[in-house]
Amino acid sequence: MRQGFFAAITAFALVAAPAFAADKLIVQLDWLPGGDKATPYVGVVEGIFAAEGLEVTILPGRGSSDALTKVATGAADIATGGISALMQAAAEGKVPVRAIYSVYTKQPDAMFVAKGSGIDSIKALKGKTVGTATFSSSNAIWPLILSLNGMTESDVNLLKVDVGALGPMLASGRVDATINWVTVAPATEAILQQAGKQLEMVRWSDYGLVGYGLSLFASDRVLAERPAVVTRFLRGYAKANALAMQDPDRAGADIKKMAPEIDAATAAAQFAASIPLMKNEISAKDGYGVFEPKLLMQTWEGVASAQKVPVSRLDPESLVDRAVLPK
Repeated sequence: MRQGFFAAITAFALVAAPAFAADKLIVQLDWLPGGDKATPYVGVVEGIFAAEGLEVTILPGRGSSDALTKVATGAADIATGGISALMQAAAEGKVPVRAIYSVYTKQPDAMFVAKGSGIDSIKALKGKTVGTATFSSSNAIWPLILSLNGMTESDVNLLKVDVGALGPMLASGRVDATINWVTVAPATEAILQQAGKQLEMVRWSDYGLVGYGLSLFASDRVLAERPAVVTRFLRGYAKANALAMQDPDRAGADIKKMAPEIDAATAAAQFAASIPLMKNEISAKDGYGVFEPKLLMQTWEGVASAQKVPVSRLDPESLVDRAVLPK
């Protein structure tokens, strides 16, 4: 009788005990959902973030500057974006945001052109009309890539438009080229094919550009109040990214589950195109997620040159928080 009583009490306690509440995080993408942004979706769909005790909400974005603003104002906790955008913003004034994880150790920026356009180099852009997303991080280093190739901003007619308009504008001939990341090439290829055209790319990394690209950011507030939560997120992100690199098709299928408008095959191709930006001789030497001081400084030197500000204006180390990187 006594044994049955205690068994009943134990069973009641288990039922009545509140369920473990997962820590909530809002992740702001710097771009629209696509294969190159598959990793956080993989983390959600595959239950990787849930295993870390996290409930992650993913929001689409309109560029790195927009994503930074969302984190800085508290509308999001973590964001993806080009670190050049953070450097540019910090050079203009204090920004309550830090870079916490290096995703791309090579620059993803490129010119997209239609085959037969005659644009086969940066110099060939002289006198042409180029479209770019209004809040793209590439805009921060646009003056630099021109300068590295003996050109100035006045040599090119730059149009800032909504990110969703870039592909259609290139396909219709309203612009001669667009500024994009190489990771979105598969989606742009599909748009150009509908117009009977083929895509070609002029990669900025082939014309003198070096430095870090896509990174993860967190607000100073989140880093101060919930550093352990950020570390768990980064551990989950690393696991999800490793899974996606092993199986891009699975990554494409996962993102489609959360963003049904996405074509899974295109998303898989986009993620596959991003792998060389993550898995290369730099990440092999330094490790995934790491900001190596020398390359970080080289990245800032490029941004400073592009923005025509002295390198001494900013210590790029002040923009990085390495303490939350999983050990």
